[in-house]
Amino acid sequence: MAFDSASFLEQVPHRSGVYRMFNSENVIIYIGKARDLKKRLSSYFRKDVDSLKTRKLVAAIDHIEYTVTFSETEALILECNLIKEYQPRYNILLRDDKSYPYIFVSGGRHPRIASVRGQKSEKGHYYGPFPSPGAVREALHLMERIFPVRQCEDSVYRSRSRPCLSWQIKRCLAPCVPGHCTDEEYQEQVRLARMFLEGKCPEIINTLVSEMQELSDRLEFEKAARVRDQMLALRRVQEQQSVSGDIDRNMDVIGSAAGDGMSCIHVFFIRGGRILGSRNYFPGNTGETDRSEILRAFMLQFYLGSKNARTLPEEIVTEFSGEENQEFEKAISGVAGFAVRITAAPGGERGRYLKLAVANAESALKSRSGHEETLRKRTLALEELLGVTGITRMECYDISHTMGEAEVASCVVFGREGPENSEYRRYNIAGITPGDDFAAMHQVLSRRFSRLEPGKIPDIVFIDGGAGQLSQAEEVISEAFAGNDAFRVPLIIGVAKGEGRKPGLETLIRGFSREEYHLTLDSPALQLVLHIRDESHRFAITGHRRKREKARSVSRLEEIPGIGEKRRQSLLTHLGGMREVFRASAEEISKVPGISLKMAREIYAFLHD
Repeated sequence: MAFDSASFLEQVPHRSGVYRMFNSENVIIYIGKARDLKKRLSSYFRKDVDSLKTRKLVAAIDHIEYTVTFSETEALILECNLIKEYQPRYNILLRDDKSYPYIFVSGGRHPRIASVRGQKSEKGHYYGPFPSPGAVREALHLMERIFPVRQCEDSVYRSRSRPCLSWQIKRCLAPCVPGHCTDEEYQEQVRLARMFLEGKCPEIINTLVSEMQELSDRLEFEKAARVRDQMLALRRVQEQQSVSGDIDRNMDVIGSAAGDGMSCIHVFFIRGGRILGSRNYFPGNTGETDRSEILRAFMLQFYLGSKNARTLPEEIVTEFSGEENQEFEKAISGVAGFAVRITAAPGGERGRYLKLAVANAESALKSRSGHEETLRKRTLALEELLGVTGITRMECYDISHTMGEAEVASCVVFGREGPENSEYRRYNIAGITPGDDFAAMHQVLSRRFSRLEPGKIPDIVFIDGGAGQLSQAEEVISEAFAGNDAFRVPLIIGVAKGEGRKPGLETLIRGFSREEYHLTLDSPALQLVLHIRDESHRFAITGHRRKREKARSVSRLEEIPGIGEKRRQSLLTHLGGMREVFRASAEEISKVPGISLKMAREIYAFLHD
């Protein structure tokens, strides 16, 4: 039955609030906010609606619910929270669930400088956000050359008995070892490092000039020369990184571009007068939406709906002006705890950075469009080769191990637009003969298809391997889908390596029929298959290496129940290392302080089981 908009609109008040549109399956398909709910909702049901997206949305409406709020700002925040929770089909969605890296300066007697992500749980000072881990690593490497402050972990710092290499190359004052620097000298360098991260380079240089003059007056020329070198290095950095003009605050500059059903947002991160970097964002579900509406949706979710802690700027520079910017200012200021200003279409220095952000967005969009067109052609070629249509999900499985050690299986997922990283999975393989790739493939596929979920069933399953691995896939998938008419059985393709494992000599083997496809590297279909296969291989071997390194770095003593760090240290110290612990009898182990005879027997039994 069609939605009766006329009778519904009679009950809607002229108040600010948030509305939720549902389809016939009671699923929220769109969430919006309005200064006047009645006027906004009435606009959807006019006869002269131009937008195809809006017409499709209205046709899918089964019923509408709304929530009245005290103010438009309150409605803005509620809209953001609901979009984040329900991810409606017709809303523009920002997929930005990665936490941003920060530079962290800890507290305590001898603070350290480090890179951190996620929650800010440790006490200290956080600087950022930086757009990528690479930007943080570059900043830390730069600071290490200017400020001799430790960047090692606290566990390393506490265990040092002599200075490390960083002290020898004059990149740390070695506070871990008494006698190499005073607490005052170290804290002074920490203070300067913090000033640098806050963008106070001129103040630091003035401080260093005064210090150099004092040292020269006291005839301490070697120390004065070190201060001079530090000051010159800082001047070079300032020339490279400072923003020219009057920009000396925390600011984000946002440029946008749209076309061919896609959109891109480019953000410059400027903190304390320095450009920390920039980043591209590609919101989903934009279609032919107006750029100002795309930008509004981006700002709503980027500044008010982030899952991860983000340092909000004092100013946001954007292309579009409008009354809603005032509401955004209020809402973002409320979240930030200080006044945030939105500057629209400025001139001067801000205008130049805005033009640069727009140019970057247009360039990224053009690159992305070309990449997606390539993927589309490759997918169509694969469909033509296999005689199928409408491929939306492809999965590839690979096994990685070293002589049977630390066996790991990977599952990577590709759609028509490319890899879907959030769907990637790794599986630890256990309970099989080490190195048995057939059994490993059987196990991972059994675990993957033990539960069939709508929307998660692949159209094609690629298996990295030949006939043996393919047989395992045929057996598992046949059993999983037997008698289940609700799902279409995936097409199974084995990717067998060619002679000498050279790229381009692979043979594609179709499951069940065992039909073989011999393609050349100039085939778009093979290029897509190899892209998926190589990504699966990369993901598997990365997981395997991590598991192997972890297994080799963990002491067998850590697996013994009831043996904590102090008892492990005591065992190793009093018996002279892990080899001697293995050689010792239960009676010898019981002589270690803190180890009873009963516990010693348990340790001996565990190590010699």
